[in-house]
Amino acid sequence: MEFKSKQAIYLQIADYVCDHILIKKWPPGEKMPSIKELSVKLEVNPNTVMRTYEYLQQQNIIFNKRGIGYFIDENAGGKILSLRKENFFESELPEFFYKIDLLDIDIDEIVSKHKLFKQARRLQN
Repeated sequence: MEFKSKQAIYLQIADYVCDHILIKKWPPGEKMPSIKELSVKLEVNPNTVMRTYEYLQQQNIIFNKRGIGYFIDENAGGKILSLRKENFFESELPEFFYKIDLLDIDIDEIVSKHKLFKQARRLQN
């Protein structure tokens, strides 16, 4: 995994985990990879993965069964979508609006491009 310098590594790993949950590669109720497994796979310190798991546990996306490991919460997908939408509306959308205003792009052009994007995405799946 390639990490970006703008965001803490543990949060980037949290995004990676959440992506896997959303695409159902790791379904609700399933056991998560161990801290050691994920740290080896992503080539990071186990403490970083531990911090990721603690963060995801605080967000109620995963939970710990003492002595067994971490598991994906049954409602994780909905929680992830809710958190990501909130972040998008607070952080990314204002920047997006600023850019389209600066570039004098009409919202109808955005809607048209979005439709094409969704069609192409459906064809890929």
